[in-house]
Amino acid sequence: MPERKAKPKRPDADPKAAWGPETPGDPKGRTRRDRTRCWGVVDDPLMRDYHDREWGVPLHDDRAIFEFLVLEGMQAGLSWKLVLDKRENFRRAFRGFDPDKVARFGARDVRRLLGDAGIIRNRLKILGAINNAKKFLEVRKEFGTFDRYIWGFLGGRPLRSGLRSFADMPARTPLSDAISQDLKARGFKFVGSTVVYAHMQATGMVNDHLVTCFRYREINNIDGVKPTFFEKR
Repeated sequence: MPERKAKPKRPDADPKAAWGPETPGDPKGRTRRDRTRCWGVVDDPLMRDYHDREWGVPLHDDRAIFEFLVLEGMQAGLSWKLVLDKRENFRRAFRGFDPDKVARFGARDVRRLLGDAGIIRNRLKILGAINNAKKFLEVRKEFGTFDRYIWGFLGGRPLRSGLRSFADMPARTPLSDAISQDLKARGFKFVGSTVVYAHMQATGMVNDHLVTCFRYREINNIDGVKPTFFEKR
């Protein structure tokens, strides 16, 4: 995926059913390995599988949404591959990305995380993740779920941009600007517009797979997903 950006599970369906190894064969007889991808190098199984199985699938599970908020904050200034390589270590270190547990992290946990070579040991990012867990819970208390809050900016419906080239892919949009501004006003850290747009891509708020990519159509055809088109940008 483009390095300037940053990555899902619906409450009523397991997205793996739509794109996992058990997916019916391609009508043209191509294997998953041979299909056209917009990114996700075939020889890098981790990046390929992330592209094929997660990126762009509409995500509505609060814990998983929180995971991406943490990981995208950790990615700031770094590559997504680095974060993805450390993802399981992050899951262990951040207690499965349970926001209730992370919000209770104290000084001892900060020291533990700073001493964990398996994650990105940036003090400001670690403190930001703990802060964001607390703010996440505040939003959840106000809206019932964080999902209802974040998807409310789109009226609950994902966007599809119909991109034909990475040259047309934005790093931010007016919508990501608006979400970023609101998150910052609520006290969240590491939620600049570029980070927010990466979050939108990762969690399927926008389908930014190129139209030539096999995943573009698969995601648009997931049951219950009724995307709307972007205005011209």
